[in-house]
Amino acid sequence: MIPLYDQLCLMKNLKNAYRKARKGKVTKWYVKEFDANAEKNLVELQKELLSGTYEPRPMKTFIIRDPKTRVISASNFRDRIVHHALCNVIEPIFEKAFIHDSYANRKGKGTHAALERFDRFKRKVSKNGLLLSQKDNNIVCGYVLKADIKHYFDSVDHEVMMRTIRRKIPDDKILCLIRRILYNYNSKILGKGMPIGNLTSQFFANVYLNELDYFVKHKLRVKYYVRYVDDFVILHESREILESYKIQISGFLNNIKLELHPQKSKIVPLCSGIKLLGFRVFYKYRLPKKGSISRIIHRIDYFLSLYNDGIISKGEILRRIDGWNAYAMHANTYKLRESLMESLAKKLDDIDKDKIQMP
Repeated sequence: MIPLYDQLCLMKNLKNAYRKARKGKVTKWYVKEFDANAEKNLVELQKELLSGTYEPRPMKTFIIRDPKTRVISASNFRDRIVHHALCNVIEPIFEKAFIHDSYANRKGKGTHAALERFDRFKRKVSKNGLLLSQKDNNIVCGYVLKADIKHYFDSVDHEVMMRTIRRKIPDDKILCLIRRILYNYNSKILGKGMPIGNLTSQFFANVYLNELDYFVKHKLRVKYYVRYVDDFVILHESREILESYKIQISGFLNNIKLELHPQKSKIVPLCSGIKLLGFRVFYKYRLPKKGSISRIIHRIDYFLSLYNDGIISKGEILRRIDGWNAYAMHANTYKLRESLMESLAKKLDDIDKDKIQMP
């Protein structure tokens, strides 16, 4: 059998990684630059990997607001090829070890699958609504521990990560490459942190918290648990049991150099609803976040001003709000979406009438 590192360095794997890295980015200048001498560049990259002289290039840092402000560190394009090549060979090994209810950055998973799983679990915990009691004038149908890990990507400890990976990947050359990738990030604290946005960071985030998954599922024997990156929920009919879980999980996380976010980790009745993966999730229905609704209203007004100035077309307005519509369709928003589209149509009509009346 070919050693794992040699599999990574195969030209077939590097070409596959190159195709993945350039997908959806073919118009970017850095992709065009690499494309101009793709064969030569891949051969050069392969030589560096085989000889052990490969070194990641400095990352570029920028800020995005989505709407939260995040610092993103982007790897050089050739380094992204290496990241894909690495994940191509190690991901299948770890995928076998991941639990079913880890939903981030995995094939066949994702936010909507996680939300569906949460909906299924809440029905089970409440026995399809039969577990109802009156308490403090609120209907209680079970509880949920909604938890968040404080500054997760900045807190990941490199040595804990390397120990975790080494248990599954005993290949020294692979481990050396992973260490180089981890330490290429200019973090606030030496030996800690991963850049948000890197393919390897997304993958390693699951590897690191797979330790938590096993603790929750096999040590605490929790039945109703869903995790998406550093957000996770546990459902149970007893608040007291969830309090106990929270204390034990906090202790476990301390052992792997992490910490529960004190403000964002709470136990609430399922009927009160929680913010989960971009939605407000209640027992019987799901809504978009309030901020999402106000943002789309402001965006529509902005697009209308561009249309009024002749900068974009009606079709372009519709294309630009398609993404929000696709998101909102996963919540109980039929009337909201209908109202927004009716309002948009009326405003477009009014603008067109004004334009016709102009001398």
